[in-house]
Amino acid sequence: MSSESTDGPGPAALAARREELASNLGEVRARIDAACDAEGRARDAVDLIVVTKTYPASDVRLLAGLGVRDVGENRDQEAAPKAEACKDLDLTWHYIGQLQTNKARSVAAYADVVHSVDRTRLVAALAVGAARRERELTCLIQVSLDGDAGRGGALAADVPALADAIAEAPRLRLGGLMAVAPLGAEPARAFEALAEMSTRLREAHPAATMVSAGMSNDLEQAVGAGATHVRVGTAVLGVRRLLR
Repeated sequence: MSSESTDGPGPAALAARREELASNLGEVRARIDAACDAEGRARDAVDLIVVTKTYPASDVRLLAGLGVRDVGENRDQEAAPKAEACKDLDLTWHYIGQLQTNKARSVAAYADVVHSVDRTRLVAALAVGAARRERELTCLIQVSLDGDAGRGGALAADVPALADAIAEAPRLRLGGLMAVAPLGAEPARAFEALAEMSTRLREAHPAATMVSAGMSNDLEQAVGAGATHVRVGTAVLGVRRLLR
């Protein structure tokens, strides 16, 4: 077993990795800047969430040193120990993956924002977890843009009731909406549909202004449709490692 697997990467490896991350991060930030300029949006209207799934806590630390403050994860068994290892850093942790109800209490212990709320049972479980830890938790409703709830996300017709449930739950805050562009769909049109849903949601819940959309391949289209948060992993960290 290598020293990297037991003690983490050495100084030379860390320096090389920092240089790689800095270069990639600069390119992604430039893309967001250009997309904002093209739409006449202020650059600070869009927050970058760097998705670090399958990558070690050492990368999170390097990213924090490069100015990243929003970190995304999608598997509780990986995210929980990583958040614990980085608890001394000033970070906002975003849970973006599909979430089983029995994992909700664990996620509520470290996540600041949960992007994948798609059913009322999950709302109740997150509220219990947040109360036990005496924490406030921002929740986004994940919306299915192709009507296939089996792939994750609430149907559009279910969003109003789900929004009310979050808004009424103790220690939960309704942040807004999240979606992933459906496979084979034109991202711009999909994100425009999400923006329309966000407008309707804000009629009943004016503070629910967050729109989480766009990843490495379609962040420009998401910014063009009004996304406030883009979730980028591969373009910053590189091709994903295989999950064990």
